Amino acid sequence: MDQPPLTRREREKIRQRQEMLDAALLLFSEKGYHNVSMQEIAEKSEFAIGTLYKFFQNKEDLYKAMVLDQCDRFDLAFTQALDAAEPVTEKLRSYIQAKGDMFRENLAFVRLFLAESKGASFNLNAGLDEEVRARYTLFLEKVAEVFARGIREKIFREIAPPFTLAVVMDNILDAFLLLWLEKPEEHPYPENPGTILDILFKGLLVS
Repeated sequence: MDQPPLTRREREKIRQRQEMLDAALLLFSEKGYHNVSMQEIAEKSEFAIGTLYKFFQNKEDLYKAMVLDQCDRFDLAFTQALDAAEPVTEKLRSYIQAKGDMFRENLAFVRLFLAESKGASFNLNAGLDEEVRARYTLFLEKVAEVFARGIREKIFREIAPPFTLAVVMDNILDAFLLLWLEKPEEHPYPENPGTILDILFKGLLVS
């Protein structure tokens, strides 16, 4: 059943909320979560502090909303990449390309999330880590279905369960991306997704 179109007021509230989240991301990435106040976020987004509190209970609530908003953006980009290509080998190639692109195009968020995940207080991470992991698991299941289809179509060897293959591939991607993040000149991220696919497909593709 189609949802009714949003009213002008609803669209305006969505726009305002997004502007607040964008301002918070910019400030958090520049100064760190603990060094930014709600007042600064209000000023950066050009809203009154009272308006900011109408959307978010406190800074912790705002941070969690910002992280989940970014997760939604990543998930949408990755899902579109998987859906856009055929056959299954091209789906994986498209996903690898999209993950590298999103990681490098959103470095401010990536660096912030990695830093705060390691050093933030328990209260900040309470519930958030679980939510992020749950979303990540759901996405891995989408990738696993690509492997499952490849096995059904006898394109891939059944060398491991599809979900395991999805985890292995994503961990390979993360390893490349984190090495690039730490020392980009020593560990450049492969521009060609085929470089990463070859690591998997050498033992996976049916000859």
